[in-house]
Amino acid sequence: MKKILWILILFIPFITFAYSKYIIPGGDTLGIEVNSKGIIVVGFYKVNGQYINQDLSIGDKITHVNNIEVNTTEDLVNLIDKYINNNHVNITYERKNKSYNLDLYLSLFNGTYRTGLYVKGSILGIGTLTYIDPNTNVYGVLGHSLNISKTNERIEIKTGFSYNANVTSFTRSINGSPGSKNANIDKQNIFGTIKRNSNYGIFGITNEIKKNEDTLEVGLIDEVTLGKAYIYTTNEDNEIAQFEIKILEVDKNNDEKNIFFKIVDEDMINMSGGIVQGMSGSPIIQNNKIIGAVTRVLVDDVKEGYGISIITMLEEGDNLIK
Repeated sequence: MKKILWILILFIPFITFAYSKYIIPGGDTLGIEVNSKGIIVVGFYKVNGQYINQDLSIGDKITHVNNIEVNTTEDLVNLIDKYINNNHVNITYERKNKSYNLDLYLSLFNGTYRTGLYVKGSILGIGTLTYIDPNTNVYGVLGHSLNISKTNERIEIKTGFSYNANVTSFTRSINGSPGSKNANIDKQNIFGTIKRNSNYGIFGITNEIKKNEDTLEVGLIDEVTLGKAYIYTTNEDNEIAQFEIKILEVDKNNDEKNIFFKIVDEDMINMSGGIVQGMSGSPIIQNNKIIGAVTRVLVDDVKEGYGISIITMLEEGDNLIK
């Protein structure tokens, strides 16, 4: 009897990414506006001298009134007016990805029913463009997630747009109190859609690619070295400027904080005092390659901060076109 030898072949899927080897570096200041899935509770106020609806918490998302979907704050007001019954309406809300129902109570004040809740359906702010992929039109901003400030919870996006913005001034950073980049947002001048809000940035599609726009080669985290590098970010004249930094540490194993650096450029220190809010997403350049993006500032030393690897952002943006 012949012996038969079975050969096991292990098939390993070969994963490829669609992002380009050469991408357009950013540095532009963008306005960012997103509409959340559901209406976010952001605070409470007293009605007739007391707080009501204390079963809700900041960060909860009201998604339905009387089983009817809520998409805007106007929806919430109109549905409450329509379905109020014995001073309450039934709502559905989400907390930490779990859904709950409760009766939302209202209190009559000066002839108007009040919920005692401060709510938001949209968030508007500014950030810095990190890159545009010229072959896919995918772009990335921030290098970190867009969160609810009081809870630090990531916002689940329903729709969103980015807009061109003009820097007007800087509120200087000082140790213990990071400053901010201040800008006017031109909502008539759309830069692109926003499709994804992840731990590694916000991502969308743009048609704002200029012909013959300069590109830089993508640098791997293994190529990053200690020492001189640069960031691109908008200055007080609303122009993209190059500022020198010094890379102090490289962590290849951290998902979000790969590059630890210090601002050494006196022009930037004189302009903003260091890293400020609104600079998140500013691309980091070394040896003529784009290697990452600014993501965080150290509160105790505002000249120091962290950057994320550009590869992490590119791979996340790649999910938009798969």
